[in-house]
Amino acid sequence: MKIRVRKGRLAEQETEAAVVTHFEGETGLEGAAALLDERSGGLIGEIIRLGDFTGRTNQISVIYTRDGFPVKRIVIAGLGKRADFTLERLRGSYAKAAQQIRSLNIGEFSSALHFRGIDLPLERMAEGVVEGVILGLYRFLPFKTVDREPNHEIAGFTLLESDEAAYKAVRAAAKTAEIIAAAVSFARDIVSTPANEMTPTDLANEARESAKGKNIRCTVLDAEQMRKLGMNALLGVARGSHAPPQLITLEYRGGKKSSPVIALVGKGITFDSGGISIKPSEKMDLMKTDMAGGAAVIAAVRAAAELGLPLNLVGIVPATENLPGGNAYKPGDILTSLSGRTIEVVTTDAEGRLILADALTYAGRYKPAAIIDLATLTGACVVALGDHVIGMMGTDDGLKQEIREAADLTGEKVWELPLWEEYHELIKGDAADYKNSGGRAGGAITAAAFLSKFTGDTPWVHLDIAGPAWLTKEKPYIPKGASGVGVRLLVQFLRNWYPIGKK
Repeated sequence: MKIRVRKGRLAEQETEAAVVTHFEGETGLEGAAALLDERSGGLIGEIIRLGDFTGRTNQISVIYTRDGFPVKRIVIAGLGKRADFTLERLRGSYAKAAQQIRSLNIGEFSSALHFRGIDLPLERMAEGVVEGVILGLYRFLPFKTVDREPNHEIAGFTLLESDEAAYKAVRAAAKTAEIIAAAVSFARDIVSTPANEMTPTDLANEARESAKGKNIRCTVLDAEQMRKLGMNALLGVARGSHAPPQLITLEYRGGKKSSPVIALVGKGITFDSGGISIKPSEKMDLMKTDMAGGAAVIAAVRAAAELGLPLNLVGIVPATENLPGGNAYKPGDILTSLSGRTIEVVTTDAEGRLILADALTYAGRYKPAAIIDLATLTGACVVALGDHVIGMMGTDDGLKQEIREAADLTGEKVWELPLWEEYHELIKGDAADYKNSGGRAGGAITAAAFLSKFTGDTPWVHLDIAGPAWLTKEKPYIPKGASGVGVRLLVQFLRNWYPIGKK
């Protein structure tokens, strides 16, 4: 879909459909909606007066105009009550409007920003609109051959801005949103792809492709190279699979040579059977999603490069399968990690923290100013917080606050869990330095406590995305299935990083 920003007024635009919005409980119209209503002979006002449209959140109505009017259809989207307005509401409303337009086999549509009394920058609202449209229209269809829903796709969306002074800012914001939304879609595609088509090698190839044509250096370490380094925690997990493990590194240098590095680390288990400690068969098919953290990291580095962010960034993804092969690691085994610290394997189904232990240690080679890891790490986090929230733990209050600020802007919610010393006691090993599971109680927290042993003194935040990485029920701009969670959160964090003085 082609995204355009043009100068002009919506009521004067030749378009198959024009999207306007309206707040619940208000009778008056404003901005582009008011002008469209006037030019169309009061069509919008009429459906509001009749009660056919109330403006409740995500409500959509389609109005057909009369012959000779340049706008063939008016699509009015509800935003809920004005006092409850957020960027998240805006994304959702435009996503639902775009989906309605697609269902009508319409080829293109237009809209304009016309909000009054909303204390948000125009650029943010432009980003929200474009993100909502692109992400709301996302579908994963490459493997569908029969009983396939009509593959109609909208060719173009035009955002109109009549204010000359605001035009450049809106155009730049739309381009930014397009880049970020494309990165989210990329992550969704990777996570949705079945494990037979997305092996560790395939994931490494996706990373290489993402780096092409951008200021990104991609390197991939194979098993032998990892063995020489001493990455025995990662290699231990990989032993049960015939698919060779990969350590993927993406380096983006957009800042000064002397500027600090930010490290992003993403769990890349391309299929998780649980290993010898095998999982129940129910929903094991969804274990293809256990590399959602790695997908988010690859996508975020790609977006940072395309946006030209003035910072230095490294993305690290340890990738392997966790299978119960004849050579698989076993409960009771002791692994010596890259850090030199030893790990007693309590369960082979706590494999993510093992591969992350080596990856976090490896990240330390870049002497980063901050490390953020993302992982579909624990079912315990889902039990604690449900499917809608990312669990956050970490060692640096300032870094956690920056993540919260990015979460507020993106709608990717985070909630902090404690990382007190009592939890660290639970992962002390009996026969080794640490054990890879502290038991069921506080499972998400003890997993993070384990990871903290491999981050040194570097400010670090762990994001457990096990809940929102795969949705069983769609949201307005997130389909059922892979959500691409974490991409927008990371990119917004990175966008905030440079201006706040970390140069």
